[in-house]
Amino acid sequence: MRVRSPPTLLTNDPAAARDFAREHGPVVYKPLRSTDYHDAQGRALTVWVDEVDPADLTAGIAQTMHQFQHRVPSVADLRVTAVGKKVFTVRIDGAPGPDWRRHYDALTYTLIDTPPELAKGVRAYLDTFGLVFGAFDFGLDAADRAWWYECNPNGQFAWFPEPITSHLVCAVADQLQYAGEHRDR
Repeated sequence: MRVRSPPTLLTNDPAAARDFAREHGPVVYKPLRSTDYHDAQGRALTVWVDEVDPADLTAGIAQTMHQFQHRVPSVADLRVTAVGKKVFTVRIDGAPGPDWRRHYDALTYTLIDTPPELAKGVRAYLDTFGLVFGAFDFGLDAADRAWWYECNPNGQFAWFPEPITSHLVCAVADQLQYAGEHRDR
């Protein structure tokens, strides 16, 4: 499985964002920070990954860094979570749009064997940055090619159903228990 990355831009410059969206459209985007958006009950809201038209990229982009990427026509998504030397891959099926987080209850989650090229790339990324944990997001297109979107800065996994979550929790507990020891964990 060859891993690819879609054209990506990180910016808070509205003109650069519009130029990128015109050149690489269709484009999806998301802000790279928590937002101050709240609903009427005061609950924090998120900004979903969504497709954006270049004309809709206004001066508001300047408020924070945003990630813009060419939209991959994915048929499924992969959340690859690395904890120490362990790598877990969950295939996510059923998302009707570009952001599967909008539809947790409508999705199916399958713990699969991590393709060797994905594992190799994830390990290289973590080793380069001296990390022991990472939650990587990939899309799979109709030709079964993996497209790397990001190493998710929030790295959450407790929303997976059992027994997937228990595998990850055990790996985190093992990593914490043996932190600093030179063991292959």
